[in-house]
Formats: sequence, C-alpha cells, structure tokens
Amino acid sequence: MEIRIGIQHVNREIVLESNQSAEDILDAASRATNEGTELRLEDSNGRVIMIPGARIGYIEVGAEQQRRVGFAQ
Repeated sequence: MEIRIGIQHVNREIVLESNQSAEDILDAASRATNEGTELRLEDSNGRVIMIPGARIGYIEVGAEQQRRVGFAQ
C-alpha cells in the first residue's frame, strides 16, 4: 500500500510502499505524535524510515490493492 507523509516546514512529502497493514501504520503514527517519539516504518524493500513524531503534518494511507496482471480493467 502507498503511504504519503507530510512533514512540517518541509516542501516535499515522503512517499513509500509498505507491506504493513493500514491499522498498524495509523496506530504507530498516533503513538508517535501523542508521545513525541519517532515514527518508524519499513518499506516493501526492507528499508526503515524514521520521522520525528512532533514534526508529522499528515499521513495519507492508500487502500490495499491487489496487483493486476494483463490489460483487464
């Protein structure tokens, strides 16, 4: 699923693909912003992204999609 994270006072947003569930991501983001700790997310390639919870502006979590094969719509 695609995740977009806006950081305060930064013009660009962070965009990553993750295999984590939407609930796990939103729970971790809520804890990070409420407790002032860092948000740690792992992307689909195994890289870890750390963001200070106090600097998170917004988080947009896309819907989980199944990969389509071929030209079917």
